[in-house]
Amino acid sequence: MEELFTLQSLAALATLSILEIVLGIDNIVFLAILTGKLPEESQPKARVLGLLLAAVGRVVLLLAISWVITLDDYIVVTLPLDLPGVPAGTHELSPDEVAEANRGETPLSVKDLILITGGLFLLAKSTLEIGHDIEGGAHSSGPTPRKAFFAVLLQIVAIDMVFSLDSVLTAVGMVNPDEYQHYWAALTIMITAVMLAIIVMMVFSGPISKFVNNHPSVKMLALAFLILIGVVLVAEGLHSHVPRGYIYFSMGFSLFVEMLNLRASARREAAAAESAG
Repeated sequence: MEELFTLQSLAALATLSILEIVLGIDNIVFLAILTGKLPEESQPKARVLGLLLAAVGRVVLLLAISWVITLDDYIVVTLPLDLPGVPAGTHELSPDEVAEANRGETPLSVKDLILITGGLFLLAKSTLEIGHDIEGGAHSSGPTPRKAFFAVLLQIVAIDMVFSLDSVLTAVGMVNPDEYQHYWAALTIMITAVMLAIIVMMVFSGPISKFVNNHPSVKMLALAFLILIGVVLVAEGLHSHVPRGYIYFSMGFSLFVEMLNLRASARREAAAAESAG
């Protein structure tokens, strides 16, 4: 038990918790877009259930981490294309050996296919949502509230599988079990960090969802970034790594500019109301 309260363990827990919260931004944005289509009284329940299922999925993946880290070694299909990047199962090879192994073909592992499928799902869903908003959201009939609720929940679970895989692999990379005397200590740190991130997401998912859905321009910006994240997932599935720092910086900068636009718009509306009065 003392191993959990060493300086190394506490620093790893704090660092990993912050990183998991940052990685959860994608999940919160997607959650806000999906639950915004439900009746207002059903949205909190959908958000809580979606995040609880996300927590369960991530804990299960952490408990099966010895299997998860091997997903990159199971080759499912080989494309007859010479794409850039490191092919699955060749991480221990030298650069020359990697180039030779990747010459003329690109092997795709289970992990690659999960990333590609998740990326394509995000691209399709975000594009459809943008088209729906541009066309005014008019449609003759839709599913019953109960069916719509379970449809949204199913989509949350589906995309969270992809985000959970990224989250778990990040946790393993940050907290190396080999550096701890007992494996359960490293596992406890990873599970605690994931649960803390889920709790933070639960606290802020409501206000963020309300803000996104009450401001059409912010919602459109969020959908645009979901498209960007979908492209990044597909690229990573095809062995082209894109540093997430670039993505989050562009998201933060664009959101900052949009906040300035909203504030300027509010001031113009206030000034117009005063002049009219």
